Order: sequence, then structure tokens, then C-alpha cells
Amino acid sequence: MTSNHNISHFSTAKKIVFALFTVSCFLLLPSASFAGFRASVVKVDITPSNSQYLLGYGPRKSESVYDKIYHRIVMMDDGITQFVLISSDLALVSPSEYDKVAARIQKELKINPVNIWWTFTHTHSAPEVGPPGLPSVFLGDRYQHDFDKVYTDMVEQKLIDGIAEARKKLAPAKLGTGWGFASANINRRARLADGRITLGMNPDGPVDRRIGLIRLEKEDGSLLTLIANYAMHGTVFAAITEISADGPGVVAEYVEEKLGVPMLYINGAAGNIAPLYSQLDAPNGKRVIPQFKVMLGDKIIKANKDILSMSSDVKLRSSAMTVETPRKAGMGWTNDMANYTRTTKEGVNLVKLPVRFLKINEDVAIWSAPLELFCEISNEIRDRSPFPYTMYFGYGNGWLGYLLTEKEYAQGGYETTVTPYSPRAGQDLTDAVMNYLQGEMKKP
Repeated sequence: MTSNHNISHFSTAKKIVFALFTVSCFLLLPSASFAGFRASVVKVDITPSNSQYLLGYGPRKSESVYDKIYHRIVMMDDGITQFVLISSDLALVSPSEYDKVAARIQKELKINPVNIWWTFTHTHSAPEVGPPGLPSVFLGDRYQHDFDKVYTDMVEQKLIDGIAEARKKLAPAKLGTGWGFASANINRRARLADGRITLGMNPDGPVDRRIGLIRLEKEDGSLLTLIANYAMHGTVFAAITEISADGPGVVAEYVEEKLGVPMLYINGAAGNIAPLYSQLDAPNGKRVIPQFKVMLGDKIIKANKDILSMSSDVKLRSSAMTVETPRKAGMGWTNDMANYTRTTKEGVNLVKLPVRFLKINEDVAIWSAPLELFCEISNEIRDRSPFPYTMYFGYGNGWLGYLLTEKEYAQGGYETTVTPYSPRAGQDLTDAVMNYLQGEMKKP
């Protein structure tokens, strides 16, 4: 494991000089730096006007639009750190696509990439964006076509324009955090009589039904936006040829209609979690998808009502580290992903897995990775975390495959065929994140 935190060692005298210098620098900062906590939200339509290859299931082109897809963007500013969280109604993008966009944002808007989190709801009925990245290694036959560069350019530009708009709209705000619960999902690794694992439903399997909720209010106490974190594959629909935000998008739109403000749906550790009703058992997704408004949407609204403590005294601290873990034997790689692997002197191929952290005051710890993570891992980390509110934001800043527990890896199944990791990766990640939460993140 490597970290981007460099600890400098000063003598006592140097520490005193450094402290005095730091204080003097803060005193000389413009008063705007101490304007207090501010936030904003922007919703941008990215529905294509022409037919697109849809990502999820087999290759197919869209013929119509079932519901629109969006970037939803929240910006938070504590006077020192400007943090951007994006939820896009897309299945996923390659980390190289994230790197490209983050570099543009840094150049044009001067926001450090460590403060840019681009997450994806993982709907399986939205267009491809950018090069396929790692999926082309697993599913090469699926990518016998070029991605649409015009549509990708549009998605990128609308994201950058949306962030610029969010910055202009920053206004004094308050923040509160809470938990909710919804039974809208189910473990999808079905056990067959002969011991095989297949995609289906496993009511006895591990699941995460916790809703993590962040509420942002305007200065006058009216609602600005909600950030709802819930683990659920975007697979209510089967391989339809209609563009759709699927279950996550339908839930977000419903909450928005009820509350009158945008809501960011942030997927969780959904690697082994399906929607309760999905393409596997209900091919007629149009019949069952409205039920998620009640099963999940109403539960989010209830959790929002239960948040009673709001504060304008908000401090943000973002950070990042890289977890290195062995790559699966014989696993290939793509050229655009060269920054996410390395080979040791002993010839061992490693995956360089980027993990992001956001600490809000002293009670909220959020971590994110470009993974379809099995829920047992995020559940364990949340249970062991020293922070009362610990959340995992999945599909963050790209996609680097499924990451399973060692136990589930040994059981086999579809997910083992689309993971770049060895069986030990789950423990490597758990140990690294827990050490960071209990160590670096606990520092004032």
C-alpha cells in the first residue's frame, strides 16, 4: 500500500517557526476564505438526441428514450476546500476517462482532482462514454465498435459547465447526516443444488439495506439537496433498447418531485446486490419499476425527515491513497490503463487501486473506489469504523472490476470472470481502508 500523504519531520524550533508562518498566512487570506460553509446543486440533462450504443448486457443501440439521464452535481466549500461530487446516470467509465476529465477541470477551474468525485448510478440502459477500458479485456467481443466521440465530448463539456455553474451558485448552507433503511435490494448470487453460483436471487445471502443520507439546507432552513447512498444494481430493466436511468434514476426523479430539489443517487457496494425486482425475474421492467418509488424513494424521504441536527459549522478534508494488490494470474491489461498497474522486480503484476476519502467534521467518513465491491467488505468497514457515519460511494472515478471476498471468490460465479484481482484483494483493501480510517482520518 502506498499513500499520497508525505509526513515531514521538523525539529521543535522549525515546528514553531512553521506554525507562526502558517498563522500569519491565514491572517493574510482574503475574508472570503472565511465566509463559512457554502453549497450548491446543479442538474444537467445528458440525454442523447441520436441513437447510441448502450452499456450493460450485450451490445445494442438505443431506439428511443424511456426517461432522461442527467449529471447531478453538488459543490461544497468550507472556505478552504472546494469539493465536487457528481452522480451521473451512466453505467461506468474507464478510470482513464475520469483522469482526462479531472485534468481538464483542474486546468480550467483550478480544482484539485482529489476533490473531484465522479460517481455512476450503474444503470445498464445508458450510453457508452469514452474508451471501454478494462471491460474490453473481459468482454472483447462486446466492443467491436468505436465509442461515440461526439457524445462523449458533450457529456464531458456539460459536466465541466455544470461544475462552473455550481461554483457560481455557491451560497451559505447547512449540513446534516442520517441513516435510513429500505428492503429494495437482494443478494443476487443464487445457490443451485449442484453447488454452482448463478445470477439470480439469494434471500439468505449478505446484503446492505442501509441508506446513508446527507442533507444540505439553505441558510433559511429550506432544503437544498439530498445525497442518498444505497447499494443496488441498475438492472430493473432487461436489455431494452430504450435509454433509461433505471431504478436509481426513477427513485431520484420521484424524490425530486416530492421534495422539489435535485437528489444525487450514489450507489454503494452493489457488486453482489440486485434490485428486489429485476430483469432476472421480471422481464417486464415497466411493470415493476414504479414500485421502487415506494420501496426506496419513500424510505429516503422518511430518512430525510428524521435528520434533526443541522450545522453551518462544516469542515471538509479530502485525501487519497493507492492500494496495491496482485493482479489475477494471466490477466491482460489495456494501454489507456497503464497508470493503474505495475510489475515488481520479481515479475508480479499488481493492480494500483485508487481510494478516495472525505472527512466531514469529526463524525462522517466517506470512502470511494472505482469498484463493483461486494457488500460484506463495506459492511465490515462500516461496522469497525471509529466514525459514527461511515459510507462507501461505489463506482467512483471509473471502473476497475468486481472485488470479492475470498470466501465468495472460492464459490465461483459470474463475478469471478470479470475481476482483475486475486482472492486476497478483499482482505488487502479492508486492511488498508481500516488502517487509514483508524489512523490518518482520526487526526484532527
